[in-house]
Amino acid sequence: MESIPEKTISDIRNVSDIVNVISEVVLLRKAGKNFQGLCPFHSEKTPSFSVSPDKQVFYCFGCGAGGNVFTFLMKHEGLSFAEAVRKLGRRHGIAVEDRQLSPEERHRMQEREGIFDVNREAAAFFRKNLTDGQEGRSALAYLLNRGLTRETIDRFSLGYAPPAWDSLSGYFSGRQISSDFLEKAGLVIPREKGGGHYDRFRNRIVFPILDASSHIVGFGGRVMDDALPKYLNSPETAVFNKRRSLYGLDAARARCRETGTVYVVEGYFDVLALSQAGIRNAVATLGTALSTEHVRILKGYAREIVLVYDSDQAGMRAAVKSVETFRKENMNARILVLPEGDDPDSFLLRFGPGAFMEKARTARTMMDFLMEETVREHGLSIEGKLRIIQDLKAPLGAISDPMARSLYVRNLAAIIDVDERSVAGAVAAASSSGMADAAPGRGPVPEAAGIAGRSVMIERKIITMMLQFKDFLVEIDRRGTLDDFEDERLKSIGMHLLAHYRASGEHDIAGLIEKLNDAEREMTVNLSLGGDVWDRDGCLRLLAQFDSGRKRHTDDLLQRIDAASRGNDQALLLELLKEKQNRARKRQAIN
Repeated sequence: MESIPEKTISDIRNVSDIVNVISEVVLLRKAGKNFQGLCPFHSEKTPSFSVSPDKQVFYCFGCGAGGNVFTFLMKHEGLSFAEAVRKLGRRHGIAVEDRQLSPEERHRMQEREGIFDVNREAAAFFRKNLTDGQEGRSALAYLLNRGLTRETIDRFSLGYAPPAWDSLSGYFSGRQISSDFLEKAGLVIPREKGGGHYDRFRNRIVFPILDASSHIVGFGGRVMDDALPKYLNSPETAVFNKRRSLYGLDAARARCRETGTVYVVEGYFDVLALSQAGIRNAVATLGTALSTEHVRILKGYAREIVLVYDSDQAGMRAAVKSVETFRKENMNARILVLPEGDDPDSFLLRFGPGAFMEKARTARTMMDFLMEETVREHGLSIEGKLRIIQDLKAPLGAISDPMARSLYVRNLAAIIDVDERSVAGAVAAASSSGMADAAPGRGPVPEAAGIAGRSVMIERKIITMMLQFKDFLVEIDRRGTLDDFEDERLKSIGMHLLAHYRASGEHDIAGLIEKLNDAEREMTVNLSLGGDVWDRDGCLRLLAQFDSGRKRHTDDLLQRIDAASRGNDQALLLELLKEKQNRARKRQAIN
């Protein structure tokens, strides 16, 4: 396999500012010389995710994820290293040739890009059928009758799939694109009998679904009559995953960041109606419950989520179910329940955007909503009250702010007319149980656990110094300091850093970490982001401290050799003499 040239990788990394790339999907705030935000890889309420513009690396002090701009794309988008390099290369106009990829990477890359291409052509086909074709007149009239303007139809590139079984298939057959590949894109379905394929979307309004990079990843289709299913979405493909996709995100993300709020609705037309009314920070799930992945994506664009649900039973169940997802992800959310019989589309037509925004301002907090719905579901009989406490003790116990938890407990006790101490006791028991069952979290320096001994602590400081202060790399190399390291992982990081510096003359942490394994990478980024200030005197003192410890080790070895000789322990003596000889050889090689 021919690898991507190091110069190509270096050129792409050097022009790809990590803060710009990560800030597209994570809300970052300046914190000293670095940037901080909520980690997109685990649930947290307090930002522990740090990005260094100087070193061009990121690190989460909560979960330990860290690396450079390529590592971030690999972890966040599920890309291989070559795919991440190629994606950033395209962004900056630097070519990465297919021959520089492995066969597996080339196949995966070609399949993804091929699906993007056919999706783009399919969207153009559906679009032309809506705006230019005879068959699309009724579909266009349907959209206009629903109150959509031509501008909204154009802005979201809505289309129409003709009723024939092979309209799209026939369109692509003239372009030498196989039905098997169209099946991989989710656009056609294999026939059960007789072979061949037929179009997935027929006689439907078509909604292109775009990712945050404005690639068309899939489609949604809606009938214009009472036929079933009412809505139909693309299946899972190499580029489309419902748990990670949100309709309208590409159009809404700028406004979400501007306002700090995102409205999550249930349908395509809800997003269109809100956008047309000037509320352009709305997205919709695609026939699935709001997932953990959805919440983590939205955390990158807004500080608060407002869930907008219908007041029917399905809407209420979906709202209640979503509360637990938000709680686990430590994301602020409020629930906006519209009047019975209304969805955002119909509510806006009846009352206008001002009424919607006024109602949004009074949206209930997750806990208020959950308490009200639980009371409504179980009632206030004795049995109902017991079920209410049973259902709510875990969510109440999970509230981290003691004052907020106490106020909610008092409110619930008053609503169900039960002694407050009894409710507080049940909540406290649930909270204690949850803490006991929870896996221990990773602290600010997760690698330090289990590393004992003063010498290893000094070794850690030396590697930190090397990562943060390049002026002493030559001196450490000359002294052979790393050769006497006890911790193999720290030693490996230091050796890689020296080799990288010798080869390139650059103190380039972002380039270094591509040569490390996952554990070494996490430790390297963690140590490189420390706030230590190094100067020549401090470095000399640290190396003198290490040399002093090394001398103590030598003295200790000589004492153990003498004791083994006096005790006539030949096996131990032989082992210790070998160790002394090895140290002497190493020192001779260094000299």
